[in-house]
Amino acid sequence: MKFLKDGDLNSSRLLQIILAFTLMYMTVLWFTNILLYVEKIGFTYSSVVDYYLGSEDEFKNPVSYRGLLEATHFHLFVLAMALLLVNHLTAFTNIQQTLKLTLILLSFISGLVDMGGGWLIRFVSPGFAYLKIGSFILFQTSFLFLLAFSFSALKVYQKDHGKGG
Repeated sequence: MKFLKDGDLNSSRLLQIILAFTLMYMTVLWFTNILLYVEKIGFTYSSVVDYYLGSEDEFKNPVSYRGLLEATHFHLFVLAMALLLVNHLTAFTNIQQTLKLTLILLSFISGLVDMGGGWLIRFVSPGFAYLKIGSFILFQTSFLFLLAFSFSALKVYQKDHGKGG
């Protein structure tokens, strides 16, 4: 895959279509992820703590070790693949190197902190709820920017419509 080496999308119209649809799916993934977070966890300290530690008032059990392990296992793979694609496409855009580096680091680090936040709340201290909320917001924001830059990267590569595969 020459594209993975140098980002040359001009050589394959089919690759452009595949990437465009993949980015559309990722945009829906991003949106539904926010909806799920709002529905399941919420953005207040107490809602985050109640989600991970349980709530007698609402008859909620704490999140189990196995539940956290399964969610972390799944998210590590999905986020790695999603971040690989959007960061890779963003790397070939014409934005400043420092902005690219910042977005790459923010996306990977905030994603890890977001996943780790649940573990910290559940097994260390409920005070980590603010870290969980902040890292979720930072991750979603950086991912949104990466998606936007990835879509713009596709437009940059569509200059030459004469080639196609």
